[in-house]
Amino acid sequence: MAIPGFHVPTLELMSTRISGVMEQRFLQNYFIYYPSQDWVDYDLFPQSAKQGAVAMEDGMFMHHKGMDWVNLNASMRANKRRGKIVRGGSTITMQVAKNIYFTTSRNYFRKAKEILVAMRMEKEISKKDILEHYLNIIELGRGIFGIGKAADYYYNRYAEELSREQAARLIAVIPSPLKNKPTDNRSLVLSRKSRVLARMSSAEIP
Repeated sequence: MAIPGFHVPTLELMSTRISGVMEQRFLQNYFIYYPSQDWVDYDLFPQSAKQGAVAMEDGMFMHHKGMDWVNLNASMRANKRRGKIVRGGSTITMQVAKNIYFTTSRNYFRKAKEILVAMRMEKEISKKDILEHYLNIIELGRGIFGIGKAADYYYNRYAEELSREQAARLIAVIPSPLKNKPTDNRSLVLSRKSRVLARMSSAEIP
């Protein structure tokens, strides 16, 4: 017997460019503009962007199979204490699953779907391809998706031309891209940028 609302989408990652979150934003903005993206090949991303993303978003990226159970358990405990979802506990693979196939809505059924799709991705797709998709589809501002488009919009340059500080600023706003801009000099952005710079060199990447 199927569980209502528990359909897991067919995995077609490698041909995907328009994501579920992009379509969500298009609808939320009353069809006024379509979210923009410039696809960048993995090898053209600066090392600082790749390492910064892994360092801040999924330190165990190279070692898990789609799920970081230790981090998820910590997130569940934090959510239980607060009585609401305040920490997602998502790996980079889960974030790719969410961005491509789902939306930004938060509930435990959706999280379970993310886990199932993420675990399947890890079996069928290389870590390099997963990280490439992550860096290309992550939301970084209103209508701005991916490091390539963000580099052009905020810094008027190609992704491969980003400095370490510029890459760190982009990574710093991933948790709240609609509230913070990488070019802001607010304390929150500066603090997270400093953490990205401090951690990036130790991150393992494909």
